Amino acid sequence: MFKANPDYLKLRGSYLFSTVANKQKAFQAANPDKKIIRLSIGDVTQPLAPVIIDALHKAVDEMAVAETFHGYAPDLGYEFLRKAAAENDYRARGCDIADDEIFISDGAKGDCGNIQEIFAKDCKVAVCDPVYPVYVDTNVMAGRTGVFDEASETWSDVIYMPCTAENNFMPEIPAETPDIIYLCFPNNPTGGVITKDALQGWVDYANKVGAVIIYDAAYEAYISEDNIPHSIYECEGARTCAIEIHSFSKNAGFTGVRLGYTVIPKDLKCGDVQLHSLWARRHGTKYNGAPYIIQKAGEAVYSAEGKKQLAEQVAYYMKNAAYISNGLKEAGYEVYGGVNAPYIWLKTPDNMTSWEFFDKLLEQANVVGTPGSGFGPSGEHYFRLTAFGSYENTVEAIDRIKKM
Repeated sequence: MFKANPDYLKLRGSYLFSTVANKQKAFQAANPDKKIIRLSIGDVTQPLAPVIIDALHKAVDEMAVAETFHGYAPDLGYEFLRKAAAENDYRARGCDIADDEIFISDGAKGDCGNIQEIFAKDCKVAVCDPVYPVYVDTNVMAGRTGVFDEASETWSDVIYMPCTAENNFMPEIPAETPDIIYLCFPNNPTGGVITKDALQGWVDYANKVGAVIIYDAAYEAYISEDNIPHSIYECEGARTCAIEIHSFSKNAGFTGVRLGYTVIPKDLKCGDVQLHSLWARRHGTKYNGAPYIIQKAGEAVYSAEGKKQLAEQVAYYMKNAAYISNGLKEAGYEVYGGVNAPYIWLKTPDNMTSWEFFDKLLEQANVVGTPGSGFGPSGEHYFRLTAFGSYENTVEAIDRIKKM
């Protein structure tokens, strides 16, 4: 008789955002007259920029003509998009990244989850705590995390790096040496950032101990302050220790279009084995590429007009972030983030648990956020709100919270 994968059976309940959605759905069913405002999942609400829509239309028209029709995409992605990404996201910032070190995919989430496949099962994983759940859950699925401890809500074989107000939400070098280190800056969920000097320290450490940093740069477009790196490859030595994952979802509104890429330098090796070649083999075997139409839309992101229009969208969401942050502070909340990231991280009042505050916010203000404990044990007594709603809904939601 067949057997189910026992590692999947170790997963804790449903995915965090599925639980949030189910709670919202149940409340709405019981209160059909209530207008619920969602500031929970990091999904964009503004339509695609005109320059991207134009590129999509042109690409669709090409697919209707035999001479310009496109079938399977190249394994790594179309050259026009890899070159645009390498030139604009890296070489323009002084980062030595070649076109063929970029692998185009259908989004950062899949890459974040799948990248662990190229590492041995006994590799020790280190994560920030709180953390984007995909990093931990996919390692659970791979059988790499050990046994779950109900009391501490931690996995026995995962190295947790607490990120709290006491350390300015910045991970510290762990006592136990990891093999794989997940870093995300600007951070989801805390909205925190890392300076170039601090990131250089992580690069130096990884090279010293022989670890790999998986660097999630999904929110780099929201960086507004100086000395905050947009890429880990701005740090000396990163080519020999870092993999970077990039998303088009948050900077260009591609959450429903799906496009991203992963960078693996050819200098990153395990002995004589290039991780670049392993990921290329995995890519070619398990993935048939993002559609030509979508990759042409991605190319438009890097045009002069694309950069202008997308900067306006980022500014729109950061206007929301400022309204949320300022409004919560006026209401007496302890607030973090919202400056270089579209996330606001707040301390729950009166020592409430994250889920208690979730229920209170939903019932009294009809606003949905995300409980901090869903991101890890150090997220308990914190709560995340996103700036991705419409400005009108954002204003209404914060005004409701002020009246609680």
